[in-house]
Amino acid sequence: MVDGFATPGPRHWRARAARRRQEAWVAGLVSEARARSSGDGGGPPARSAIAVVAGFRDADGRPLDPRTAAIELLNIVRPTVAVAWFVTFAAHALHRWPEHREPLASGDDAYATAFAHEVRRFYPFAPFVGGAAVRTMRWRGERIPGGALVLLDLFGQNHDPGLWDEPYRFDPARFAGAEIDPDVLVPQGGGDPRTGHRCPGETITVELLKCLAVRLARLRYHVPPQDLAVPLRRVPTRPRSGFVIAGVHTAPATRGTGAHRAS
Repeated sequence: MVDGFATPGPRHWRARAARRRQEAWVAGLVSEARARSSGDGGGPPARSAIAVVAGFRDADGRPLDPRTAAIELLNIVRPTVAVAWFVTFAAHALHRWPEHREPLASGDDAYATAFAHEVRRFYPFAPFVGGAAVRTMRWRGERIPGGALVLLDLFGQNHDPGLWDEPYRFDPARFAGAEIDPDVLVPQGGGDPRTGHRCPGETITVELLKCLAVRLARLRYHVPPQDLAVPLRRVPTRPRSGFVIAGVHTAPATRGTGAHRAS
């Protein structure tokens, strides 16, 4: 479902089919959870995502229908899976610029936050987002008819030299102690997530990426020969080889050997 994002052709249709299958499966899980909660079989843990969604009541006191509940659950799972793309980009960045490994591995929260923001700014997970104009309007002298498709150039804005100093240099320090303007850094859309095209899970993405990037920086591994080019014609993009690592070893919690693909 994530790999078919904003993509025409076979990948898009496979993603739509996968979403239909998952919605039907999760709707069944919601119905089962409700039946077990109301019976003697017990239900899912009270604070689990499925328990919260299955037990939710709208303003009229009615539960969500199973399909809507399934969609809401997938709206949690799908973006969480999408963070794997950013983790792969983090591995790519640490390979290209290993000087960031030591300060990231130290566990300094401010540095990890800055690193996460720079990964999201620098790498083009989603090059653009689109939306339909709700009414006819003018913007900077240009007439936009109601219903027209409007594209926000995320990659272009995040690399605009008028907004960023040396935009094609990977530099987490640009975010060190800086106040982040949400209308300037837009890797996951712009505007207010309650009313605009900004991902409502952006803060979760940042926290997950911080945690996983620190763990990645603490790993010791070998990067075998592979194609690490990041094609800008693919949406969502990633290194052509994913990111293959071998001979992983570090702290007891992350022991392992063999080859692993960070994508």
